[in-house]
Amino acid sequence: MECEWKPDEQGLQQILQLLKESQSPDTSTQRSVQQRLEQLNQYPDFNNYLIFVLTKLKSEDEPTRSLSGLILKNNVKAHYQSFPNGVSDFIKRECLQNIGDSSPLIRATVGILITTIASKGELQNWPELLPKLCLLLDSEDYNTCEGAFGALQKICEDSAEILDSDMLDRPLNIMIPKFLQFFKHSSPKIRSHAIACVNQFIISRTQALMLHIDPFIENLFALATDEEPEVRKNVCRALVMLLEVRLDRLLPHMHNIIEYMLQRTQDQDENVALEACEFWLTLAEQPVCKEVLCGHLSQLTPVLVNGMKYSEIDIILLKGDIEEDEAIPDNEQDIRPRFHRSRTVAQQHEGDGIEEEEDEDDELDDDDTISDWNLRKCSAAALDVLANVFRDDLLLHILPLLKELLFHPEWVVKESGILVLGAIAEGCMQGMIPYLPELIPHLIQCLSDKKALVRSITCWTLSRYAHWVVSQPPDIYLKPLMTELLKRILDSNKRVQEAACSAFATLEEEACTELVPYLAFILDTLVFAFSKYQHKNLLILYDAIGTLADSVGHHLNKPEYIQMLMPPLIQKWNQLKDEDKDLFPLLECLSSVATALQSGFLPYCEPVYQRCVNLVQKTLAQAMLHQSQPDQYEAPDKDFMIVALDLLSGLAEGLGGTIEQLVARSNILTLMYQCMQDKMPEVRQSSFALLGDLTKACFQHVKPCIADFMPILGTNLNPELISVCNNATWAIGEISIQMGPEMQPYIAMVLHQLVEIINRPNTPKTLLENTAITIGRLGYVCPQEVAPMLQQFIRPWCTSLRNIRDNEEKDSAFRGICTMISVNPGGVVQDFIFFCDAVASWVNPKDDLRDMFYKSRYLPSRGQPEDWQCRQFTLVVHKIYFERQ
Repeated sequence: MECEWKPDEQGLQQILQLLKESQSPDTSTQRSVQQRLEQLNQYPDFNNYLIFVLTKLKSEDEPTRSLSGLILKNNVKAHYQSFPNGVSDFIKRECLQNIGDSSPLIRATVGILITTIASKGELQNWPELLPKLCLLLDSEDYNTCEGAFGALQKICEDSAEILDSDMLDRPLNIMIPKFLQFFKHSSPKIRSHAIACVNQFIISRTQALMLHIDPFIENLFALATDEEPEVRKNVCRALVMLLEVRLDRLLPHMHNIIEYMLQRTQDQDENVALEACEFWLTLAEQPVCKEVLCGHLSQLTPVLVNGMKYSEIDIILLKGDIEEDEAIPDNEQDIRPRFHRSRTVAQQHEGDGIEEEEDEDDELDDDDTISDWNLRKCSAAALDVLANVFRDDLLLHILPLLKELLFHPEWVVKESGILVLGAIAEGCMQGMIPYLPELIPHLIQCLSDKKALVRSITCWTLSRYAHWVVSQPPDIYLKPLMTELLKRILDSNKRVQEAACSAFATLEEEACTELVPYLAFILDTLVFAFSKYQHKNLLILYDAIGTLADSVGHHLNKPEYIQMLMPPLIQKWNQLKDEDKDLFPLLECLSSVATALQSGFLPYCEPVYQRCVNLVQKTLAQAMLHQSQPDQYEAPDKDFMIVALDLLSGLAEGLGGTIEQLVARSNILTLMYQCMQDKMPEVRQSSFALLGDLTKACFQHVKPCIADFMPILGTNLNPELISVCNNATWAIGEISIQMGPEMQPYIAMVLHQLVEIINRPNTPKTLLENTAITIGRLGYVCPQEVAPMLQQFIRPWCTSLRNIRDNEEKDSAFRGICTMISVNPGGVVQDFIFFCDAVASWVNPKDDLRDMFYKSRYLPSRGQPEDWQCRQFTLVVHKIYFERQ
């Protein structure tokens, strides 16, 4: 077999026939080709035929030969481990002999094949590969040099980590200096490969590159104005990455680099301009940004603003000339998969609603159907981050431009001005305030511009100023803005509908109960949109309805509102099959609606509850089948179960005790027991949230399971998985309040982990607060068990609870801490001042809690504290007593 393998003529013709057929556009032909390929994989030398067609059968056309190589690549990916030795040796030999094929397509295909074999762990078992490719770089023949470089570039991309490890005796020590020699090669394609190879090793700060960092940077500078766009693009990419990892080396040249990047951001080639524009995004994250960039703002600002105009190609792709498309059904490929964010239980803070840890959904996603990242988006994002660095200093340069843009007769220019205004909203808000009384009405007018793309960007920009709008008397801006946005929700253009729905959701979050007077009007519009929207926008409409429910809460619970809102939601609910992913946003929406409507949701709760339980049950059953017979059964999409658990939480929270009968008649607790042990963190997170909500709503059904649940909760107190840990912690606190002294046997399972978490540096605020509340609650029901550890948690306990609003959870936690102090006064002595501070955060404690505070001040004297501490505390308590009466 060694060198003598020859194809059988009849077999070869059969395979060529297959390759031809597979290029047919007909799907049924493609399917039968797929099946026959699978069958041919049974023959050991099938892969020899494929490499033969790729490298030896020069009489065939290139697309067919290349396809043969790509099918071989897929086989290597799937079955390489089971190739007979003779076959894999034959393939490797053929690859290396044909890397210099005269056709660029065949060279590239051979390169892909080589890197696929290399990434199957074969770099170790193919020791001659790298030396051979490096040797071929010196070939006089251009095709050989280019083919070898193409393959090396792919290997550097796919196997960067292993190339820099001891497993291979550090080949990069030879390869990187070798690549650097080719930066000055006469062929632009080769220069481009050389930079691309080295670029793979910047972010990882590879030692072999760091040793040659100065010659690398000098070589980059030498290529800065290369006539080949691909080379300039790779130079820009290198400089952007060096900015992150070797700023020290760029700093001496920073002035020139900034001047250079200013030119490149305006490069004729959009790919180069886009790479260069990334530089400003990265620079904004560096502490030196302000210092090195302030002198260049006057040049940079107009360049970024100019990049924010739609290009002609964008407008064609966006069908910017089609104004009315509401009747055209959506292309299913355009609907992005949605990811459900599982419930996280959080505390309310002084002066706000629930505080989210992350700021989401506010980025520049105004035209998400174009290739996702382009110069317009990158320029806008850069302006956004720079506005956050320079704040109002940026306005000196922006305002003169804005005046011209916002009132420009050409719509494309005006549209970019509105985008600029939105991009700077966050960073320059203070400086913009004087202009807003004039700008907001102008923007509200732009909402009825005749160009759909102007209307849609205006929705987004207005949403960025929603916070200010809501802070003004409602009749001046909020009412006109809301009226116009609701019209845009019913726009005849789908992109405008989408932008208006998203903007309205932002406005709802800011305005909260300010919207109550307009509820009938708002619901009218949203319900009408149901009958009007195509598929993609329906999903965004659910979000706007859910956010409305979150924002106005129980004000939604009026018969006339329920009558408007529920029928269309339930109609959709009945239309959707259990396998339909559109259930996700609908279930999320219903979860918010159920929580807001409370008793108003009663007529709908039974079928909704039943279906959620079924979804959980189905998913668990499917998961078990998949686990026992993975070949027979597909893995389920667990998002169905997560969303269903979250809606059950919403029902429990909204309906409270009335959910009791539904729980009694179902096996939800058995299902939860399985969910709480699921491998997927999000499933556990949602099941712990539901456990807490059911504990509050109908503990009589939860209590018999506590002995099974508590050990699971204990093992999930792992702060690496923040949300799982947070919800488990909260559930433990809710359970302890219901269990009272019977909690005693379970304290040891959880207390040490909780004390560890509260003392851990960099723990997110929500988790700290829930941990503190749960420790307080455990101490309230079992003070003898928890008080001995007081000294280990009292200080972080006090600091994490001083910003929370007065509420039931805070109340029980403080009762717990006072009870523990009475059991172990010595535990608080050193940190008494922190306790005073925490007590002072109460606005209006209940009378008996106030008495507990009052008694606490005498306790530490058993531990002989300083006299002034006692006085200090008396003052605090007096303050709560008298000032706030």
